[in-house]
Amino acid sequence: MTAREILSPGKTVAERNPVRTVEADMPLLELLPRLLDTPGREVGVNDGGIPLGVVDQTSMLEGLARMIAPRDDCSEVTVECLPEDYSASVLAHAVEDSDAHLVDLFSTPSADGRIRVTLRLRHSDPSAAVRSLERYDFKVLEAHGSSDVMRDSAIAAERLMALQALLNV
Repeated sequence: MTAREILSPGKTVAERNPVRTVEADMPLLELLPRLLDTPGREVGVNDGGIPLGVVDQTSMLEGLARMIAPRDDCSEVTVECLPEDYSASVLAHAVEDSDAHLVDLFSTPSADGRIRVTLRLRHSDPSAAVRSLERYDFKVLEAHGSSDVMRDSAIAAERLMALQALLNV
């Protein structure tokens, strides 16, 4: 995704007068730090010297959100490892060993010099992936699955049926 694809609707360069400008083909992940370093948090977008528009915080957030497809059947697992132990292919292999598919992978440095990696898996129950990641010596910090929602709705349905039976007596 590039700057051209996330222009703020309705905002022109002339009316906003941004301090910094970038080229239209600049990738979104390169644009983000420039946007954060710019006063007013707006960056003008040019295509070969021709002004196209402005990217602001809102349009940047919308662009980032489009990169993360919403899914109801996914779970999240967060692991931590040393930088020398980090390998996206090993993480993906560990996830796929548990018959889950890796949808997204986000890595960030932690305060103690380790790498914290959040994995989004296409599987409602992350427990098999957690066990697989632990076998690969990754420290699992947390795991959340959509199976909890299904379990809660099943309990609610049971309770409603019990209430209905009680009211019918």
